Amino acid sequence: MSDEKKTEEVIEEQNEAQTEEKAGTPREEKKEKTKKEKAEKKKEEKAAPQEEKKPESPQGQSDAYLRLLAEYDNYRKRSQREKDALYADIKADTLLKFLPVYDNLVRALNQHTEDEAYRKGIEMIMTQFCTTMEKLGVEKIESLGKTFDPALHNAVMHVDDETKGENEIVEVFQEGFRLGDKVIRFAMVKVAN
Repeated sequence: MSDEKKTEEVIEEQNEAQTEEKAGTPREEKKEKTKKEKAEKKKEEKAAPQEEKKPESPQGQSDAYLRLLAEYDNYRKRSQREKDALYADIKADTLLKFLPVYDNLVRALNQHTEDEAYRKGIEMIMTQFCTTMEKLGVEKIESLGKTFDPALHNAVMHVDDETKGENEIVEVFQEGFRLGDKVIRFAMVKVAN
């Protein structure tokens, strides 16, 4: 019981005791009568909600079951899509962390060296790295000579060149990569005209 109900009952009992004293009726009999009335009211209140519930028709139960089944199926599909998207995002973030290694290997290959064994070792590492990235589904974004696409490229320089076409990429500063349709890193390029 809440505190308010308890307080109301105490006040009610005190009022009843005062009226009993005035009327001359014994207090004990009045208390028992009041308790019986309260118990009957509680029984009626408990019985009332059961009377309100009516059994549904078999058609209504079937509809409710089908709705519940459809809601569960939608929940299951949504959860699977979210799980797949989360996996793809984590994979892309992880692969992004390896791209500086690729950039450093490209720089090492672009440096002139007299030691052929050293150069061959770097080439072998680069081949292995590219093969591993391909196995993971990572593709290099083709840029040089292609038309600039803001969804794939990041233009950092612009040059006017009459020999090149409109929005043609003339130089690639940093290779871009994508995993399926998701761009992991945009290609950093110079665009003509």
